[in-house]
Amino acid sequence: MTEKEKMLAGEMYDSRDPELKADAARSRRLTRLYNQTTEEQPQERRRLLKELLGSMGEHITIEPPFRCDYGSHIEVGENFYANFDCIILDVCQVHIGNNCLLGPRVCIYTPCHPLDAQERNSGKEFGRPVTIGDNVWIGGSAVILPGVTIGSNTVIGAGSVVTRDIPDHVVAAGNPCRVIRHLEKDSDNQSS
Repeated sequence: MTEKEKMLAGEMYDSRDPELKADAARSRRLTRLYNQTTEEQPQERRRLLKELLGSMGEHITIEPPFRCDYGSHIEVGENFYANFDCIILDVCQVHIGNNCLLGPRVCIYTPCHPLDAQERNSGKEFGRPVTIGDNVWIGGSAVILPGVTIGSNTVIGAGSVVTRDIPDHVVAAGNPCRVIRHLEKDSDNQSS
């Protein structure tokens, strides 16, 4: 198994691997070019996102600046919006469903590091995928940690740190993020 295959499988891998370094350099180049575009360049932004991301819907907006580890492990559905300063660290798959909104400075992390200092200092790390369902709104400065699944039709409050799975049809907030309200299943289009 290559280091990249180990990484995507969530196994311990060597982050100093030349193939991974080349993939990361590609991402840095594409995000730099993307972040230098202006609002008058929607076609260029779309072209760069198509080259960067693993897959994406027809109608997506990511406000610059945007950062990611690789980009190619990010799948974004239809009608996606990410506000300024979004960071997605995608050493494992990040799947974001349809009709999702991310507030400013939302961070989605998949990398994990060993607790043992000697092992951590060796360059070894691992990751856990993140899945976000359809119709999710994540408030500004929220942090989504590795291995988390956020259910569909859910709202995550601003500033939350999501450390564990959050179910469908809820409002959740806090550090650590917890369910604070259940939403009616027929109220998906109503304000909370």
